Amino acid sequence: MFSRLFGGRRAGGAARGGPFAGLAVPPSAGVLSCRVLDPVNEPLRQAEFVVSDHAGRKVVGGETDPYGSVLATVPAGEYRLAVTAEGYTPYHGGATVAESAHVGLGDVMLQVAPQANLPEPGDWEIDPAHSRVGFTVAHIGLARIHGRFNGFAGAVRIAERMEHSAMHVVIDAASIDTGVQMRDDHLRSSDFLDVGRHPTIEFYSERFVHKGGSKWSVTGALTLHGVSRTVALDTQYLGLGSGLEGETRCACRASTELHREDFTLTWQTLLAKGIAAVGSSITIELDVQIVPKGR
Repeated sequence: MFSRLFGGRRAGGAARGGPFAGLAVPPSAGVLSCRVLDPVNEPLRQAEFVVSDHAGRKVVGGETDPYGSVLATVPAGEYRLAVTAEGYTPYHGGATVAESAHVGLGDVMLQVAPQANLPEPGDWEIDPAHSRVGFTVAHIGLARIHGRFNGFAGAVRIAERMEHSAMHVVIDAASIDTGVQMRDDHLRSSDFLDVGRHPTIEFYSERFVHKGGSKWSVTGALTLHGVSRTVALDTQYLGLGSGLEGETRCACRASTELHREDFTLTWQTLLAKGIAAVGSSITIELDVQIVPKGR
């Protein structure tokens, strides 16, 4: 399929024979290509690939096109190609690329990765000592402020079918922590969280949707500043493990983006040239470990 790319004349108008006719490739370089397929021979689009040199340094990377194709122009040398896709076992292969040569690795087939074991049905709870509720928000249009909530608790009821599970998380709004006391006091005030009137932030979900591989979407109602909105957490399931005392642990990472105005958090001040001091979007990032309740 790649031969169709290599017809005509080289850059600069000089004729060039072989497979590189019409493709602008430096004299000291060559082309590496392959096609990435799933187990039923369908092209895998947007699979990620990385071409590394003999020292393990990344030379080029990207995603496969709609036909599952990888095409990279690289200096002549020895290379390793890594291809990954959500829900599939990674591929690793080697290739030697010579000057003015096309190295075709043919069809690379990715196999379906084994599914990580899901937690046993029953009541679980968040372990706050090994979990984190963090956020980032733009500051003066240049940088980001990072913060977290230090006080939170949560319960998860795992159903026989994971899709029927439920969770409830309660966050102490006054536990907000950005590392600067004056800023944290302002965030607790009526300009922002107004913790005197709204002491908690709560999230409740009964919708767990498997998106393939280790990806899930956990959708529920987030109540913040007295306003409830539907929020979807993009979640990566990390599997089961054992703690130092032999207890069973389950871990995941999740993220979402909120808009302050949706929760009537509208305080703002403008700097020179109309730049907002605080961004309107807030990125929420969660690292969560749960353990069986009453362990």
